[in-house]
Amino acid sequence: MVLEPADNNRLANLCGQFDEHLRQIERRLEVEIASRGHRFRVTGRPGAAEVGGDVLLSLFAMTDQERLDPERVHMMLQESFMDNAETSAADGASEVSNDEIVSIQTRRKLIRPRGANQTAYLRRIRDHDLAFGIGPAGTGKTYLAVASAVDALENEQVRRIVLVRPAVEAGERLGFLPGDLSQKVDPYLRPMYDALYDMIGAERVTQLIERNVIEVAPLAFMRGRSLNESVVILDEAQNTSNEQMKMFLTRIGFGSRAVVTGDITQIDLPSGQMSGLRNAAEVLKDVRGVSFTYFSPKDVVRHELVQRIVEAYEKDDR
Repeated sequence: MVLEPADNNRLANLCGQFDEHLRQIERRLEVEIASRGHRFRVTGRPGAAEVGGDVLLSLFAMTDQERLDPERVHMMLQESFMDNAETSAADGASEVSNDEIVSIQTRRKLIRPRGANQTAYLRRIRDHDLAFGIGPAGTGKTYLAVASAVDALENEQVRRIVLVRPAVEAGERLGFLPGDLSQKVDPYLRPMYDALYDMIGAERVTQLIERNVIEVAPLAFMRGRSLNESVVILDEAQNTSNEQMKMFLTRIGFGSRAVVTGDITQIDLPSGQMSGLRNAAEVLKDVRGVSFTYFSPKDVVRHELVQRIVEAYEKDDR
């Protein structure tokens, strides 16, 4: 494979310091990359070698406009054919093809899914009244759910966004935190605040919260309510009991959609108590109008080390 034009600065950008970008691609795809000047050879299993060549071509095209770093290389690998094929097979996401990529334009940024599982997840949120996203940390479950909610609000498909989390103590005690109830609960909701700030800005978020267009609340406050014309997101759902999960799901009102996210490998409930998320995945698996997207360590979009950590813990659990 010959990369044109033969520009030494762009080639150095592509390879990275001490060829770290090439080594990163080799480790991820289990291939070998040899280079001499602007000539590259990728060897390995046929499918992997082909993807490696495509990744190199795509990254080289980017070197004309941006400075590559390991994170950018990681993101490109996430979008590669191998990840799409593996996650599609693992999830049975046959209804999603590579040309059906869903993107969301918020006030501050364009959000595109990384890989087939994230694409399937966004489409299922759009097409189902109740969508579950289940998998390890760093797979974009909460972020994409919030993006979908913001998109629905901005396009006037709903009137409100309601963000919910169970305030389960993960080894710490809420009673020892300073402040009133709201201030005690806020740390549990911080990931959703951060996603909103990233998409529409802190000032806009504050305005919408003041007008009660965006509501952030602990799960316990949902009892007895009926939420109409809203997108309701339950995050960290692995820490709900069966009763809490049933209570939350029966809050869905007319014109509303709900998204439930969680990681059943990080349950902070008292020992022996059944997770409402794990139970719901069994009880609702054949219910019409409900979708499930299962993420794996291959879908992690954080630092590459996070993916290896998740895989190591998954292996240890087995």
